[in-house]
Amino acid sequence: MTLSEISIRRPVLSTVMMLIILIMGLIGYNYLGVREYPNIDNPIITVNVSYPGANAEVIMNQISEPLEQNLNGIPGIRSMTSASSQGSCRITIEFELSVDLETAANDVRDKVSAAQRRLPRDCDPPTVTKADSDSNPIMQVSIRSEKRSLLELSEIADLTVKE
Repeated sequence: MTLSEISIRRPVLSTVMMLIILIMGLIGYNYLGVREYPNIDNPIITVNVSYPGANAEVIMNQISEPLEQNLNGIPGIRSMTSASSQGSCRITIEFELSVDLETAANDVRDKVSAAQRRLPRDCDPPTVTKADSDSNPIMQVSIRSEKRSLLELSEIADLTVKE
């Protein structure tokens, strides 16, 4: 017997089954958690080192490579990029989304402090920073009016637009 034959022979059964499915759907809809913009912080950590007066090749050989060799052993790294320029080096490490940012930052600090003795003595100590998605603005809005003063526009922006 197919579903259509059962529905034709027993209309009350098919009506009850339909109502049960409808009620389960309404109950499930109330417990469904949906966010338009989920809160995802990409675990990105940046290591900056400055070495005043050194060219990019010296920085790459004496700073970037020793740091990269030490940082490669950290678990959960998705990608690592480095940029050496005149007087400074920047290494950006992106971790998998499942990695805790605080744990990853502590691992990076430990590896950087271990590699610091292999760096030149007159370079500045490396700084480790975490990328904070809340620190960057999502949107910038410009408000202009020919009829209102700057004070009124500031008040409108703070009370209406900012909310």
